[in-house]
Order: sequence, then C-alpha cells, then structure tokens
Amino acid sequence: MMGYLDDTSRNNLFINDNSANPAPLGLCAFGMTTLLLSFHNVGITALTSTIFAMALLYGGLAQVIVGTMEWRKSNTFGLLTFGSFGFFWITFATLLILPTLGLAKAPGPIEMALFLGVWDILAIGLFICSLKMDKVLQITLLALVVTFILLMAAQITASSTILTLGGAVGIITGALALYLGLGQVINEVYGRKVVPV
Repeated sequence: MMGYLDDTSRNNLFINDNSANPAPLGLCAFGMTTLLLSFHNVGITALTSTIFAMALLYGGLAQVIVGTMEWRKSNTFGLLTFGSFGFFWITFATLLILPTLGLAKAPGPIEMALFLGVWDILAIGLFICSLKMDKVLQITLLALVVTFILLMAAQITASSTILTLGGAVGIITGALALYLGLGQVINEVYGRKVVPV
C-alpha cells in the first residue's frame, strides 16, 4: 500500500526534465515560414502550395508541438509564443484555403487588417516580455511588430509599396528567428558561445 503524502511533501515533489530544448525547432519553424511568405510579399514568389504547406505543417503544427513541450518545461513565455504562432500559421493558411474550396467568403482588406491587428497586439505583449531577455530576441519581436503594422497598412491602403516594405521587414524578422534557432543549436553542439544569442 502506498504511503500518504502530506501537503509539504507533495509540494516539494519535482520532476527532473533532461529533454532537449524545444525552442530552436520553434524558432526555425517560425523563421523559415515567415521568410517564405515574406518572399511572396516582396514579389519574389507567387502564393503557392509551398507557402500553404509550410504554414500548416512546419510553421503551424511544429510550433504547436514546441509550445506543448515548453509547457512541460514550465516556460509560459515559450508556451504562449510558440503555441500562439503555431496556430497563427494554421489559421492564416486556413483563411486562404477555405474560399478556394467554396466553404467561406474570402476576407476583405478590413477583415485582414483586423486579423493582423489582433496578432500585433500579442506581438507587442511578447516584445514587452522580451525586454527582460536577450537583445536578439527583443529585436526579432520588435521587427515582427513592425511587420504586422506594415502589412495592416498595406491591406487598408492597397499599397504595393507598403506591402513590399512589410515583406522586407518580414524577411528580416524571419532571418532573425532562424538565426536565433540555429545559434542555440550551434552553441549547444559546440558547448560554448560560438554564435551570439
């Protein structure tokens, strides 16, 4: 028969977690998906299945999994960031896929601007949190905030110039996230700070 744990003993229980750091996967997934969409926004590529597939599976599903892993590590910031942006990518792809299937009306410019706006509110909150974290993450989240603002403005004004500018800042955002993800892995593999992150 198992012994009874009193409140003090129960509260002092902990689990040793020796699992890998999930953040690099989330950062790479976010960064690479952001890069692909931003290449489209600057006019380099068309909006094709490469972007949809990346948004649903790598930017979407992989980040949701990472968010769950961050929950396991008691990292609320990681849970919120990766979980939310995983679902952002899934939602974004779904917004574009549903109208082509005839299941919903395509969003207009105002709907898309509002969609981007609520995500920008989240990005601003995450940026505020990052002010107590490393500088590269701060710059990445600030670039994301600016990207959302420019893409909202492009929707409202129908300006291709603003859309291109939003895409350019998006490329910077994606590249920074990818740099953070790869930098963490490189530093872990080498056992020292090779890449400043």
